[in-house]
Amino acid sequence: MGKPAAGSPGTMNSLRVLLVTPRYLPTVGGIQNHVYQVARRFTQRGVNTTVLTTNPGGQPPVEENSEGLKIRRVSAWPRRRDYYLAPAIYRIIKDGQWDIVHVQSYHTLVAPLAMLAARRANIPYVITFHGGGHSSRLRNGLRRGQRLLLRPLLAQADRLIATAEFEISFFGKQLWLPEDHFALIPNGADLSETIPPTLAAVDEGLIVSIGRLERYKGHHRVIQALPKVLEQQPEARLWIIGAGPYEPSLWKLAHRLNVAERAEIRALPITNRGGIASELSRAALVVLLSEYETQPMAVLEALALGRPVLVADNSGLRELAQRNLAQAIPLNSTPEQVAAAILGQLSQPQAPPGIDLPTWDACAADLLALYLEVIRRRACAY
Repeated sequence: MGKPAAGSPGTMNSLRVLLVTPRYLPTVGGIQNHVYQVARRFTQRGVNTTVLTTNPGGQPPVEENSEGLKIRRVSAWPRRRDYYLAPAIYRIIKDGQWDIVHVQSYHTLVAPLAMLAARRANIPYVITFHGGGHSSRLRNGLRRGQRLLLRPLLAQADRLIATAEFEISFFGKQLWLPEDHFALIPNGADLSETIPPTLAAVDEGLIVSIGRLERYKGHHRVIQALPKVLEQQPEARLWIIGAGPYEPSLWKLAHRLNVAERAEIRALPITNRGGIASELSRAALVVLLSEYETQPMAVLEALALGRPVLVADNSGLRELAQRNLAQAIPLNSTPEQVAAAILGQLSQPQAPPGIDLPTWDACAADLLALYLEVIRRRACAY
């Protein structure tokens, strides 16, 4: 099977971790934020951590250092698609001296390359699904087949990591894998720890739709409901927090419905945690009507700030509603039904009860404990 693994590290300082992700900061997204949050905590604990990611469009490889973290960006193709074919990933993993490889998401060509390289080099590897959705119906329709094609590599992973409970049964059934092949390690929500001493008062008319600007995230559903909302609450305003390729379509829809003057699209840098907390705490209502979410970090952060939340009744969003943390409505709700749900929350806010949300510190600690368990188990097998 190739050369032996780098060995069983005795301390955190000797642990060499490679986090493999299709994209990383400064691009914005849930996976990017997850990797950023755990990677910097690894380095703070003295772990030798490297992020291996892509530089799309055939741009040359780049090596960087940030907050003690090593970042390697390799060329990827094609330029304007998110397949991320990056052959250098295979060589870097196979020729590197890594104690463990953690593959972040399975949706692109990065995942099979990384898993295959780790397997050939006899390096322990784990993968976090980061389930997620996609704006392409074709790509969503191909997901099951994609998972089945990846099954041999997923089955030989040392652990599959779920961030929400429903993923364990969902992926377990689809991949015919036992429950003990999975580990549940939720994302964190630490905004409440970075709240500035003085927060602005809640803006009673401010509706926030949060998430990357992709069609599947459902921002257009909130815009379609906005005319009906404004009939009852003329002071209402919609702020879409995010960036992405769907922005022109969202503006086109807002202008067609004559609500562009009551809408704003503006992203916030994920590294400014205090600024995000201050801005998000002003929302009268936070909305996420996405087609699919695993464990939506933005919603968790809104809940940590005590904001009422309205979500679509599916995937990981449904789990929040089942725990009485959010109100859920069917994804196929009409604009009138969405407006009614928004107005109901604005007039009688259902703020979440006192909740103990997972933290990024706990997430990072659990991941490191899992890494050491996997490495030691591998070492005992030889």
